[in-house]
Amino acid sequence: MSKLEQNQIRYAVACVSEFAQSKGLSKVQAFLYLFEHKALEFLNEFYDVEHTLSFEDAVSDMTLVCQKNGGKIQ
Repeated sequence: MSKLEQNQIRYAVACVSEFAQSKGLSKVQAFLYLFEHKALEFLNEFYDVEHTLSFEDAVSDMTLVCQKNGGKIQ
């Protein structure tokens, strides 16, 4: 596994945790929600930009991606 892949995984784990905390979900619930509504795919695809932003911005972006893909959490 490359260093980039390791960093992407660590970043995704941190984002799931931040999303869970901000939305009052367990980490498992957050992961399943973000996976189902394509936010994890988004984080992977746009890692180069997203990891330079604050976690608050990342949570906001993930929320928008989920909403665009049928998610109801605000």
